[in-house]
Amino acid sequence: MKFTAWTLLTDVGLLGGLLLVGMLVRAKLGVAQRLLLPASVVGGALGLVLGPNVLRVLPFSDQLAVYPSVLIVVVFAALPLQSSVRASGGFGRAVGRFLGYSVASYTLQFGLGLLFALLVLGQFWDLPAGFGVMLAAGWAGGFGTAAAMGTTFAGQGWAEATSLGFTSATVGTLVGTVGGIALSYWGASTGRISGLPRFADLPASMRTGLIDAEEEREPIGQATVSSSSVESLMVQLGIVAAVSAAGYGVTKLVALAWPSLSVPVFAVAFLISALVRAVLGRTACWRYVCTRSMRSVSGTATDVLVVTGIASIVPAYLRGYVAPLAVLMAFGLVFCLVMFRVVGPWALGQGWVERALFTWGWATAALFASMALLRMIDPKLRGGTVEEYGAGYVLWAPVEIASVTFVPLLIGVGLTWVVVGGWTAIGLAGLALVAVLARTRARTPSARETAREAS
Repeated sequence: MKFTAWTLLTDVGLLGGLLLVGMLVRAKLGVAQRLLLPASVVGGALGLVLGPNVLRVLPFSDQLAVYPSVLIVVVFAALPLQSSVRASGGFGRAVGRFLGYSVASYTLQFGLGLLFALLVLGQFWDLPAGFGVMLAAGWAGGFGTAAAMGTTFAGQGWAEATSLGFTSATVGTLVGTVGGIALSYWGASTGRISGLPRFADLPASMRTGLIDAEEEREPIGQATVSSSSVESLMVQLGIVAAVSAAGYGVTKLVALAWPSLSVPVFAVAFLISALVRAVLGRTACWRYVCTRSMRSVSGTATDVLVVTGIASIVPAYLRGYVAPLAVLMAFGLVFCLVMFRVVGPWALGQGWVERALFTWGWATAALFASMALLRMIDPKLRGGTVEEYGAGYVLWAPVEIASVTFVPLLIGVGLTWVVVGGWTAIGLAGLALVAVLARTRARTPSARETAREAS
């Protein structure tokens, strides 16, 4: 079928409908509420069942599987244009320990997951060299990383990588929500968490996903230009679209100059966006960039990415990988449990459960669950977990970007063991940072201690 503008409209309409149905399911179905399932995951699951790869009820075009690769470019193009996360109380000992723990949780999923696949799974199945990365791509990375890495691996000839990545992220989301809730109630039953509310006592907006109270509704952006000239949202969309297209154009120029070199579009778009941010930030033009709107643009692209990613999973691609993928996911579950129960108390010190639960959420592809779980055990967010995570993330975000960009490239050129050794070493360095800070005396109170004193 020839792809036209009307075909695109049909695809967009179907995706929008799936998101609305997902939102309705979350609002009305108790099981979806208790699992904290986002509308995008529900809509994606419906799209998979009703889409072209299973029942073939929904008339999606043959470009459905391409949309995630395009949307991840939009997500990365918008990242530098959002407001920077800053620590509220400086880089203290608590932030440093949280940083080391977070880095270890992220990079060891790459290093140890790949090592497990090479040394254990490889003894029973003939697997691609990068199969072990599917754990971290889907769990610690989430749907965005799964799309980015899957696109890169697909460009290297491993067509099944994208379906495997989105499957991993979907499984990780379920593990993160169900496991996180179970760990929350374990913490309450053992006295490590106090004041854990019943599910029925949680705010209705957290349970249903709908914000009924007018005073609780937050603006998604501000108008920075007059609508007599152009709509402000169009300005923000125009910037992101221009940066995304520029990233694609640069990769095409690189391909013309060096045909054997494959550069990920999302990485180039991110670099161009960072350059645009640096230039605009030094001029008055930056006043007309609405960072709230940029976050909304990025979040919208992410929601649609999740729907298209899950809906475009090709079950036939998974047939030869079901058993090894299940074992890899089991290894991931054990890894996250060890990081939570064994490493967490040592790394995070007093009040470790809150921060370890927050890390559990994003380390299993369920960043949305991190905030939900945290609000369950700390409704007013007085513990300082968000501030400490934000301060640490500023420093370790480059590690995440580098992982998404270079891990598939290194594996593609045969440097798989470099990834195993390098990313494992970074994780161990994170734990070493924790050990050093654990031995030193805090000279100033942490954000958590300050918040508790204030309350």
